[in-house]
Amino acid sequence: HLTQSQTSGTQRFSEENQQNNKHRCKTSPDCLTSFNFDLQFVFRLCLFFLKRNFRFATCRDVLLMVTGGFCALVHGAASPLMLLVYGMMTDTFVAYELELIWGARSVCGKGDLSPLSPQIAFWVTAAAHQVQQIRKTYFRKVMRMEIGWFDCNSVGELNTRISDDINKINNAIADQVSIFIERISTFCFGFMVGFMGSWKLTLVVIAVSPLIGLGAGLMFVAKLTGQELKAYAKAGAVADEVLSAIRTVAAFGGEKKEVERYDQNLVEAQNWGIRKGAIMGLFQGYLWCIIFLCYALAFWYGSKLVIEDRELSAGGLIQVFFGVLFAAMNLGQASPCLEAFASGRGAAKLIFETIDRQPEIDCLSEEGYKLDKVKGDIEFHNITFYYPSRPEVKILDQINMVIETGKTTAFVGPSGTGKSTALQLIQRFYEPQEGTVTLDGHDIRGLNIRWLRSLIGIVEQEPVLFATTIAENIQYGREDATMEEIIQAAKEANAYNFIMDLPEKFDTLVGKGGSQMSGGQKQRIAIARALLRNPRILLLDMATSALDNKSEALVQDALNKVRSGRTTISIAHRLSTIRNADVIIGFDHGQAVERGTHDQLLKKKGVYFTLVTLQNEGGTAMLDKTIIMENLANVLFYSLCRNSIRARSRSQLSNIFPATISGNTDTSFIDNTVSNEQTEKVEHPASVIRILKYNSPEWLYMLFGTLAAAANGAVNPVYAILFSQILGTFSIPNLDEQTRQINGICVLFTVVAGMSFVTQFLQGYTFGKSGELLTRRLRKMGFQAMMNQEVSWFDDPKNCPGALTTRLATDASQVQGATGTQIGMIVNSLTNVGASIIIAFYFSWKLSLLVLCFLPLIGLSGAFQAKMLTGFANQDKEALEAAGQVSSEALNNIRTIAGLAKEDSFVQLYEQQLELPYKAATKKAKVYGVFFAFAKCVIFMAYAASFRLGGFLVSSEGIHYSVVFRVISAIVISGTALGRASSFTPDYAKAKVAAAQLFKLFDRIPKISLQSDQGEVWDSFRGELEFINCKFTYPTRPDVQILRGLQISVKPGQTLAFVGSSGCGKSTSIQLLERFYDPEEGQVLIDGYSSKDINVSFLRSKIGIVSQEPVLFDSSIAENIKYGDNTRDVSMEEVVDAARKAYLHDFVMALPNKYETHVGSQGSQLSRGEKQRIAIARAIVRNPKILLLDEATSALDTESEKIVQAALDEARQGRTCIVIAHRLSTIQNADVIAVMSQGVIIEKGTHEELMGRRGAYYNLVTSGAPLS
Repeated sequence: HLTQSQTSGTQRFSEENQQNNKHRCKTSPDCLTSFNFDLQFVFRLCLFFLKRNFRFATCRDVLLMVTGGFCALVHGAASPLMLLVYGMMTDTFVAYELELIWGARSVCGKGDLSPLSPQIAFWVTAAAHQVQQIRKTYFRKVMRMEIGWFDCNSVGELNTRISDDINKINNAIADQVSIFIERISTFCFGFMVGFMGSWKLTLVVIAVSPLIGLGAGLMFVAKLTGQELKAYAKAGAVADEVLSAIRTVAAFGGEKKEVERYDQNLVEAQNWGIRKGAIMGLFQGYLWCIIFLCYALAFWYGSKLVIEDRELSAGGLIQVFFGVLFAAMNLGQASPCLEAFASGRGAAKLIFETIDRQPEIDCLSEEGYKLDKVKGDIEFHNITFYYPSRPEVKILDQINMVIETGKTTAFVGPSGTGKSTALQLIQRFYEPQEGTVTLDGHDIRGLNIRWLRSLIGIVEQEPVLFATTIAENIQYGREDATMEEIIQAAKEANAYNFIMDLPEKFDTLVGKGGSQMSGGQKQRIAIARALLRNPRILLLDMATSALDNKSEALVQDALNKVRSGRTTISIAHRLSTIRNADVIIGFDHGQAVERGTHDQLLKKKGVYFTLVTLQNEGGTAMLDKTIIMENLANVLFYSLCRNSIRARSRSQLSNIFPATISGNTDTSFIDNTVSNEQTEKVEHPASVIRILKYNSPEWLYMLFGTLAAAANGAVNPVYAILFSQILGTFSIPNLDEQTRQINGICVLFTVVAGMSFVTQFLQGYTFGKSGELLTRRLRKMGFQAMMNQEVSWFDDPKNCPGALTTRLATDASQVQGATGTQIGMIVNSLTNVGASIIIAFYFSWKLSLLVLCFLPLIGLSGAFQAKMLTGFANQDKEALEAAGQVSSEALNNIRTIAGLAKEDSFVQLYEQQLELPYKAATKKAKVYGVFFAFAKCVIFMAYAASFRLGGFLVSSEGIHYSVVFRVISAIVISGTALGRASSFTPDYAKAKVAAAQLFKLFDRIPKISLQSDQGEVWDSFRGELEFINCKFTYPTRPDVQILRGLQISVKPGQTLAFVGSSGCGKSTSIQLLERFYDPEEGQVLIDGYSSKDINVSFLRSKIGIVSQEPVLFDSSIAENIKYGDNTRDVSMEEVVDAARKAYLHDFVMALPNKYETHVGSQGSQLSRGEKQRIAIARAIVRNPKILLLDEATSALDTESEKIVQAALDEARQGRTCIVIAHRLSTIQNADVIAVMSQGVIIEKGTHEELMGRRGAYYNLVTSGAPLS
């Protein structure tokens, strides 16, 4: 019900607006062209990003993304288009100060929920599918790579890429893209509305907009992220290497050293992260400074257009100003999305480089010939070869040789002469640099690689078993084998009897890396696997080295039987196993220097004659018949100890069985394990207070950051006051007073701009630095906590190296979701909300109360969203850890998998493990989308209701219209801040779950503590040892007792030799002495002190160990030798002296880089004998009181063994020594020889005494009879 004058006034304002709008619409196309030109760089950048990051999108994904993008576009346009109504309301308030906005409700409150839900849900769903495809494609491509590529790329680094880097790609292509489209849409429509309001004013603002574009320097972040990821990948490689060799690290007291080595890589990554935070802060500060300066300019020039030129109404000014405001604010808010895109680009570059690389030898290729008939003649024609990672060292030099079908050919020669390399060329693990290898006259490069490898069966000295049952491990030889064929293969390999003695028989789980089996048992399972394959070509690389006499004789007989009609190549250091070979080829310096039968080569008096002569001299003291090549000291029934002391490739696939291999797996054990793991993994999210405690050293940074964030949060409420004050000036009758007040307000805007620059930079830098320092601290503490755990903790399948490395890579970085820059954002939002609500209540409590009714809805939506996402975070983490274990298993054992041509099986298994995370992600997308939409929708509803009530209060209670705008601006700003805070809930939820996992690790008290200062320590350490009635079972196999009452003592300076068949407990006794485990009953006494009462670090510092399969770390030869004593800085003179004593010096000096030569991952660049001598030098440097020789010379050729044995004999002087015998000649001079069987000592004495008794030892020496 309006008066006539009011109606005419309204008509006058409407006519003016129509004329202004008509005039502005004529000029807007040219303005828009200018605007588009300014945005060309952004569009080019987005196009490049789309091409790179969305290359795995299917048609369905594209449809989802286009639909979601359209919804984001509509949502982004909603706020600017509403300004048209907003301008009309402003004109009405200014002209009449009465309510004339009844129609506003329907425009403001409708239609926002429908586009919002698909906006998020569709993008997250499409991203989940693409990330799944990226993971599959990356893993499949890695599994296609040639072995030489793995020599040059750390397995730990590859595992980190699969987990951490692909997560960054996911963050870059999921909801962040839709939010970015929404904000860019608001940016574009904001300027469009501005042109509709006043092209002059909008053009003035656009004239300074290129300054905003300069902030595109943010793209430097992509490079910084790449550098940060590389540094983290190096740290991940260190963690994987160390965790895989945890027993070696523990034995040599290297825990602190490894933590520092890990931390060094974290420092590098931290520095890149801090630089990134500083650049982001600078960018944000610069951006907001320019935006507020634009406000000042817009209000100053806009007021001139309203007051002096009268080209613009107050409502038109608001329309233009808000249009520019929304555009500028959303451009600023798009910058965090650009950070995610930049991180995604940096990660994608590394991932896609691998995906795009064409392998030199594609092991999954279907190309190549398959011969109809295979005889098995192999020829080497002028082969020259060096490893890709060491091109300066020639391994094979113009080698020529013929291996005839149906004959057994033996390769002999010193360590490092190229024997094993030749076998790898036959399997086509590598391509020779010169020459060709032919099969039946065909170059093997032209043959189908999978078909070629299917012809070959290989048994190695260090066999790799996978974490499944014995039956399935044997069945890896041939997928379609029946159970009868598996049993027959086990019988031929002499494995049947020990398998049938196990409780679960063929369904017994072998553990990761075969850790539940002794060395001899693993060897026999590997032989059964090869025999089941029924190969045309049989490669035996020291195949019986881990067997006792009786087993070796039986297996050797079985191998002899299956050789008929096959091409057989055998490498052996025990010449008795090959003396009956049809052809023996002698290797020396990478060349085949002689060829013939045993008798022919003895007459030539060359390499073979030398080896035989030396070995005979060592054996005649024991017996005068054939040289007995037997390995008495195999690993005990649970040999994870030696599994890491010996540095073999490790299996980390815990309790996950490849269904592609066999369909009849007993899954009851799996179900129980999975259910138990799920029970344990339901962690209560960690408290934020505790998370912040770990950030306490950075309290000063966080204080300044919090103050800066609070100041930033106050900027927008201050803006609300200034904005409403400008509106209020339009009702002042005095034009001079109007101009004076507006100028003053514009100056205040300039002050706010300067403050915003400083505080944004401070917030970005301080929180960036505190967050990076926290991440580094948590990773270091997590790694340190792992290093402090007792050895049995690592036996748990959940704590295998693959899972632990994945945990370190992801958990610590995810904790930043509750700290670091997120704290800045949250403080910013809370300050914003607090200041806005205070302002609103101060000026109109009635209007404020109405809007506050909507805030609980926003809060509940965010809380429920966080609750749901916490559950999803648990599921994702669990499922991806399982996939991480599969990938770690496959990559660590890539040579064995390649030899068995089972790459495809592991690829399929990995893809199966990705199904659960994908389903969880699609479910998450729907929930996330609905609640995100609801939280946004509530803000629009609050907007509509507040205008309705505001109009009523102006008309009925006479409050000034500027107060309505002040309150509404403040409340809308607070609502936006709340919405922004709710968008942090996914990261916040993940952070609390990840922190809970880390805190669980931190809080765990190890059963055998390394860090404790408690325990006995004494100066006059003599080395007297005594085992008193020791009984022991491994924690993971409580049903199998290993030691059943071990009773034996050793005086200081004496040598005790353990002999016995595989799995009798010899190596277990060494582990009890090292205190990797404690006996369940009985005691281990050292100098009269119980091992449980001795300080662990002190005890281990007095012990040195040399094992059969030594672990070397991926560093230089010198560093590996220095590892012998980690309590001090070992001088180079000591290193050289130790190398001389181990007869290593001459070999090292012949290398181009001498002692600085890198040994490769797990010593892969060295032969077994070379690795063994480095390990011996490492033990000599330690200068221990107790020396443990666990088959210390087993991997050496005869000549090297004789020399090294002399060095070891010398090293024993004045030390207590425990020897696990490799050859009986090496222990005949021991002070005490103890024969073990079934975990007890059945007889002991000197060699002469035991031979005189004619008991078990006598039978073992003379006839190879088994111990009872």
